[in-house]
Parts: sequence; C-alpha cells; structure tokens
Amino acid sequence: MTPLPTPSQTIGPYFGYALPHPGGGQIAPTGHPDTITVRGRVLDGHGEPVDDALLEFWQPAPDGSRAGAPGSLRRDPVGGAAIGRDGVAFTGFGRVATGADGSYVLRTLPPGGAPYLSVCVMARGLLQHLFTRVYLGEADDPLLSSLDARRRATLVAERERAGVHRFDVRLQGDGAHEETVFLAFG
Repeated sequence: MTPLPTPSQTIGPYFGYALPHPGGGQIAPTGHPDTITVRGRVLDGHGEPVDDALLEFWQPAPDGSRAGAPGSLRRDPVGGAAIGRDGVAFTGFGRVATGADGSYVLRTLPPGGAPYLSVCVMARGLLQHLFTRVYLGEADDPLLSSLDARRRATLVAERERAGVHRFDVRLQGDGAHEETVFLAFG
C-alpha cells in the first residue's frame, strides 16, 4: 500500500481557509481624504492569473511611525468571529487574497519615512513566501539604485491616475514580461 501524502509533503494552497479576514485590503481609515489605491494582478510564468495567491502588505504610517494600531484581526466579543478593522485606526498591515482573474485591491495611506510598501507573496507552487516591495514612484533608495533599469521597473508601481497605482506581481518571466524582483533575507 502506498502512503498518502501529508500536508507537509504537498504544496498548498491551504491559506485561503483561515488567513483572509474581512476588510483585509482596507488599511486606510474609512473615508480618509489621503487614501490611495494599489491594484494589480499576480501572474505566473506564462502570464496567466494566479487565482489563489495571498498578499500581505506592511508599511509605516504617513508620519513614518511603524507601530501601527491593533485591529486587523479584531474579534467579535460575543461570538469570537473575526470582524476585521474598526474603520478608524490605521494598522499598517493588510492581507488580500487574489480573485479569479488574479487581481487584488489595497486601499491605504501613503507611507511616510519609506518610499515603498513591503509585500509578502504566498501562492500555490511556492515552498517559501516571496518578499518584494512596491515603490509608489521612482525614489532615491539604495535597493532601487542597485538595480538596472529593467529590473528596477518591476518594483515601481505604474501611476494610472491621481491616487491609483498599478502593481503586478510576476512570479516568473523574462524579456517583455520580467519577473518581479524578490528579496532574500538571511
């Protein structure tokens, strides 16, 4: 008899059940006048959408502070269910699942003290999370300065219009469809 694979032997996705939470992409307080939108798609090496990816975003507040307010995973005090943010506090953290077309939407405030949002990508076929950054325009930054123009472009969000930026994550690719720059920590 052949043993069946256990979860540690297979590659997910398993995160879609428990990790997404209500309002995960709504980092900005409701109705805040400085809210910006970052939207895009997660694509595989063939340019096909990845419909079951999960993106986590971290960023400093507009004043540069990095503490963030608690509240991303607030619980209902009666039933214990996750009810998400309170709509008032800025947490500096967001978690967004991709849709059927690989798309995601994040609404946040411009980061202060750093010219980028930090991103963690989880998706099927990845044995480890991938880490990258979303720059909301060209910036005088050591990481960007260390890359040639072609690779640097994979980290800079395209400004579609005032307050709306597009950032696609390409898990693999080359040439006209360059793979997003991913960071190694260690």
